[in-house]
Amino acid sequence: MLKVNHNFSLKKYNTFNIDVNASQFVKVSNVYECKEWLNLNRSNNILVIGEGSNLLFTGDFDGVILQPVMTFTNVLEENDDEVLIEVGAGKKWDDFVVFCVENLFYGVENLSLIPGTVGATPVQNIGAYGVEVNDVIETVNGMFIDSGDEFSLTNKECDFGYRNSIFKKQLKGKTIITSVIFRLSKKEKFNLNYGHLKESLKDYSEIIITNIRSVIVSTRNSKLPEPEVTGNAGSFFKNPEISQTLYNELLKTYSDIPGYLLENNLVKVPAGWLIDRAGWKGKKMGRAGVHPQQALVLINLGDATGDDILKLAKAIEEDVYAKFQIVLEKEVNVI
Repeated sequence: MLKVNHNFSLKKYNTFNIDVNASQFVKVSNVYECKEWLNLNRSNNILVIGEGSNLLFTGDFDGVILQPVMTFTNVLEENDDEVLIEVGAGKKWDDFVVFCVENLFYGVENLSLIPGTVGATPVQNIGAYGVEVNDVIETVNGMFIDSGDEFSLTNKECDFGYRNSIFKKQLKGKTIITSVIFRLSKKEKFNLNYGHLKESLKDYSEIIITNIRSVIVSTRNSKLPEPEVTGNAGSFFKNPEISQTLYNELLKTYSDIPGYLLENNLVKVPAGWLIDRAGWKGKKMGRAGVHPQQALVLINLGDATGDDILKLAKAIEEDVYAKFQIVLEKEVNVI
């Protein structure tokens, strides 16, 4: 019998540390428990969470929070070139990255130290240092909330985009992801072209997977606050993609504005640069603030509400648009 917690505090289950409650909270440790629970509770308002590292609660949740906690790691197939691994949705993402690095499975080392669980990674299509998780996802397994039927979606069927997937569009709020299957390389295959990564590796005697992870972990730790100490959800905004025309216009005023030309002929501009240049880095607004080392990160300065964070975000969005004519889009999910 699954334990159902009532009027349950979510403060430890969201990395912003917002103090709100859920009407009910339940953990499921396998597919059978998911089905069993759904058969009895399908009519309820259900929100599936991992570690809550990409959520902003603006009030109590009138419904059921369901947290998959299966943490298995199974090697399904392996040859001299590749390995196919199925991972439970509740496994911490960085624990899986460590497993891959230790076993010399290449493809996720650039995604080191990103918070959250494996089951959340395809929803957001997490990415960092020139790599996105869709580069290595083979299949996403789960079940539909309304029917309890199981599904297996291929990479293509997941309709991945920049910080996007079918799970944030057509299937938003309609599924429980139970496991993800990854296809990783057993041959050295590195992506070192993003930011200062290649430059930082010059401090090491050789370019190997463990050193790449070390550089990324060190960089993230230097820029991003620990959620246990300072509530945050990492990058609050997506990096906007703008037309080349607008980018060229902005260059006339801001000659140092960074831009990365994409295959669709749009230009990706770092949201952190825009927020910093607009003067928001380190600023405070009531109980919410912008991190002094990374302008892309909004922080809970102590007992902030979700509305406090949203108020700050709105002020930043309006100011950035006024200065650059660029619309910032939130990366976090506001509940």
